[in-house]
Amino acid sequence: MENSQPLDKRQLRRIFFGLMTGLALSALDTNIVGVALPTIVGDLGGLQHIAWVGTSYLLTSTAATPVMGKLSDLYGRVRLFQTAIVLFVAGSVLCGVSQTMIQLVVARGIQGIGGGGLMALAFTIVGDVVPPRERGRYVGFFTSIFAAGSVAGPLLGGFFVDQLDWRWIFFINIPFGAIALVVVTRALKLPFTPRDAKVDLLGAALLVGAVTCLILACTWAGEGRYAWGSGTNVTMLVAVAVLAVAFVAWERRASEPIMPLRLFDNRVVIVVVPMMVLLGSAMYGANSFLPLFLQAADGVSATMSGLLTLPLMAGVTIASIGSGRLTAITGRYKLWPIIGTGLGAFGLLILSRMEPGSSRWFTGFGMLLLGLGMGMTFPTGTLAVQNSVEPRDMGVGSSMVTFFRTMGGALGLAIYGAIFNAQIGSSGVDERLLRAPDRIRELPLEERTEVIGALADAVTFLFKVAAPVMLVAFVLAWLVKEVPLRTASGNQRVEADAASEAAASAAH
Repeated sequence: MENSQPLDKRQLRRIFFGLMTGLALSALDTNIVGVALPTIVGDLGGLQHIAWVGTSYLLTSTAATPVMGKLSDLYGRVRLFQTAIVLFVAGSVLCGVSQTMIQLVVARGIQGIGGGGLMALAFTIVGDVVPPRERGRYVGFFTSIFAAGSVAGPLLGGFFVDQLDWRWIFFINIPFGAIALVVVTRALKLPFTPRDAKVDLLGAALLVGAVTCLILACTWAGEGRYAWGSGTNVTMLVAVAVLAVAFVAWERRASEPIMPLRLFDNRVVIVVVPMMVLLGSAMYGANSFLPLFLQAADGVSATMSGLLTLPLMAGVTIASIGSGRLTAITGRYKLWPIIGTGLGAFGLLILSRMEPGSSRWFTGFGMLLLGLGMGMTFPTGTLAVQNSVEPRDMGVGSSMVTFFRTMGGALGLAIYGAIFNAQIGSSGVDERLLRAPDRIRELPLEERTEVIGALADAVTFLFKVAAPVMLVAFVLAWLVKEVPLRTASGNQRVEADAASEAAASAAH
């Protein structure tokens, strides 16, 4: 067993500094690359592979999340978190030294494995060291880090491209990764008893295969590369169905399943999981299409569009920290998803009314409401699941929340992308303008007005679609069962269970 001495406040601060540094790496890298892609393609060539730079990271990070979570239950959080940092930094180095687009795509895949592990394990470790009653304070900070990365990523990406070199987008991860690794290694001493169990390799392979096929099918359809009913996409979706059925059948008989199906007998889990899917689609969609609207319809630069989405980040930060503190004080959390999804739906309705030249206060208010909603709901979903599962399932339970939120984001982006492409296609706008919105300002006045109007209509239509989706999440929020928050951390519960078992053995 690892050192199980109680953690004082100083140790907790060091642990959370390391965890937040690691989480910031993953959050930033999800969004920092997009701004630099045109420059990267200009340097490396390989335009036909441009979509894979993002897709490879999304694929591997999503697939790695539940696998890393389960492995941490079997082999310990510290070892897996360290592994995730090393993989992420190694992938960053390989990205920075890539000489071709193929090399960059492969390196991004390696980076994604580490990023998925960082995202899942950071929340899991919080569950190990902080009791659920106090956990909201800390999970809120983590959620705000994720939101900050969503906004700061494009800003930093633009800065590195304009002032330094695109390779620094990846090299900057090296010192931060090293700091996170040193701090976590020195500060994170979690009690852990190794479990004599084999890794569910077949279950992991089936799950990764199903996730890969699903994301690829939806991404390709969303980008317009293949029609939804094309032979390629139909084949991929059939493969998803076959692999999913095989996965469920295998998990029922596996001795140590990668995603225990017993978790879906938990009322909290079966409500929070679909809610996270819906919320993930709304958040990822907003992060992707709001900057496009601001750049194309309002004519601002990529860097300025990032600054103008600050109300979204501010909302997430304020709500996640505030609701977490109030949860710690009151011991109750059910109200936050209800209020949060309601505010989120209202925010999306406001954003659906945007027009070229709309007041910054109007668009900022819509973003703020959406951010407040996400900030109240994301950390509460994680807290509710962690509080309801057994200590042995803390890793896989926490990673499931992250996994389904990311899956929702990936699927939502694909579906919203398909709707957006259909809207643009019917308007006759040159799709090449979407990759370089600054070119719109160079068009003749009449054509520029027509193009801006079509782009604005296409983006706001997506928010009209997203608002009812958020209302479904609002209905689900009412169904979340409020389980009294425990006052013992995951490690304390493990130690108590071990002591009870030892006492029982001695009595016999």
